[in-house]
Amino acid sequence: MATVVEGNTARQSHRGRGSGRGPMQRVKNSYNQYWYAWAMCVPVVLVLLAVVAYPLIQGIYLTFTDATSVNVGRTIGVNEIPDSYSWVGLKNYTEILTGANNQFWPHFVWTVIWTVACVALTYALGLGLAVAINRQIKARGFYRMLLILPWAVPTFVTIFAWRLILADDGVVNQFLIGLGLGLDGPSWLSDPFAQKVAAIGVNIWCGFPFIMISMLGGLQSIPRELYEAAEMDGATPWQRFVNVTLPGLRPVSSTVILLGVIWTFNQFNVIFLLFGGNSDSVQILVTYAYRLFFGQQPQDYARSATVGILCLSLLVVFTSVYRRWLKRNDQGAL
Repeated sequence: MATVVEGNTARQSHRGRGSGRGPMQRVKNSYNQYWYAWAMCVPVVLVLLAVVAYPLIQGIYLTFTDATSVNVGRTIGVNEIPDSYSWVGLKNYTEILTGANNQFWPHFVWTVIWTVACVALTYALGLGLAVAINRQIKARGFYRMLLILPWAVPTFVTIFAWRLILADDGVVNQFLIGLGLGLDGPSWLSDPFAQKVAAIGVNIWCGFPFIMISMLGGLQSIPRELYEAAEMDGATPWQRFVNVTLPGLRPVSSTVILLGVIWTFNQFNVIFLLFGGNSDSVQILVTYAYRLFFGQQPQDYARSATVGILCLSLLVVFTSVYRRWLKRNDQGAL
């Protein structure tokens, strides 16, 4: 009996010593055991520090200053002008969030509308096309190749093509005039409301192939036996879609929706290349930050960085809430 007690005491003491090891000791042990993995990760870590960590830290620092192109140090010929900007604390955040310049919140509201509309419509279109081409139809491979083309073509080529299509004398307005809907079609590239409709439409065109391919992969992973069993139980096509297809696509859908929100929220190319930087009503937060930095004089580095950090914070909060919501739903389904 004493031997057993001594053995248990020794094991507890050993576990206590193991659990008491500090993080540095655990890192050292991991390096000794997996040194080759650490060595292969070093180049990636260095690149991330150079292109992500340093600009992010520098941007956070600028948000607490009043840095502009006037007071930032620069070299003119042989003369070096030192930095003259000052530390202002939370002033930039306070002025932006309280709407002192009446710019942030209108852009924020439109960014949310833009993101929700684009993601919802792109997901619905991509899912519908995936279900359609997942069936046994003739020339299915040709249709798949045709529908993937908008994603395969470089984005700037696609957007410049849409600029020609949406011009006042472009194909879209000529088609609308031909239908007798008016003497002149909408000014897609200048009218504020028409700009927003055009921006959402072009973004959907650029984004639906990714959703379609992702959904198609998810559809092909759903066992056919589930559909056969549902059909034998008398389920209608809609009931099979709701009770078999959608639950089977839940892991894929949650991922593509999250990626879609992040990409659309930061979708600089469509807005900037389609309308430029001067159309204020259609600018989202990222293009607004770009205009603060590059599109005005003096260039406002501090406010641009502040808008960028706020965008990052919003996406981090959304991602955290979204993942917790998915986890809670998955636990409830079990």
